[in-house]
Amino acid sequence: MAAQNKRVDPGGPGGRRPEASLWERLERPAPTPRTTLTPATLAEAAVRIADAEGMQAVTMRRLATELRVAPMAAYRHVSGKDDLWALMVDRVAAELVVPDEVTGWREVLRAMALRTRATTLAHPWLTTVPAPLSLLTPHRIAAAERQIAALDGHGLDADTLMVAFRTVNAYVQGAVQAEVALRAYMDEQGWVSGDDIRLGLAPTMKWLMGTDRYPVYGATLRGLRRRDDRAWEFATGLDCVLDGLAARLGLP
Repeated sequence: MAAQNKRVDPGGPGGRRPEASLWERLERPAPTPRTTLTPATLAEAAVRIADAEGMQAVTMRRLATELRVAPMAAYRHVSGKDDLWALMVDRVAAELVVPDEVTGWREVLRAMALRTRATTLAHPWLTTVPAPLSLLTPHRIAAAERQIAALDGHGLDADTLMVAFRTVNAYVQGAVQAEVALRAYMDEQGWVSGDDIRLGLAPTMKWLMGTDRYPVYGATLRGLRRRDDRAWEFATGLDCVLDGLAARLGLP
């Protein structure tokens, strides 16, 4: 018996069509709401909880309690934690705005980097959100658009332009994640200053430097004058990256 032809749906993995994204669903005309709960109020409450207690405290049940709605009410707007996290990221990413009067590729990328650091330090849970959810939201794409548009028009091909954009953002992400991790460790140890860090790590550092195996490292540490100025350190490293891109790519 001849095998029957099967219709294959080429949509997504396993032949399934991918569901419409959260953002597409939110653009559709909404039915008359049964409650005052909206995606915006949901995101605001979730961000408020995460800022105060960390991402682990953000649950649908906790949100329902905070907003005084039925436990299942949030599911009218989000299908699960991924959608909720994306809403939270987009709410915070609305802060990533560089004023229109700031022009020039260097000025725009520098201003966005400084703004990103400030925003992430204010909302440290951002560093725990998976990259696809933290990058693919309307306000995050708008921030990327602002930077890419500033780089456009300088004779760079698309691939090189994207490398320049991603290089700056990789520096920002790495530097800020390290700073967030340090702050979290300080909180765990009950440390509040750089002196507390050095005192807490003194036994290990004293032994390592006492071996005389790291003379340049030790001399550099002793010569530091701005060891606790994280803002200066971040901005100086950022300027090095921007200078490097300008020299390498011939940017003005």
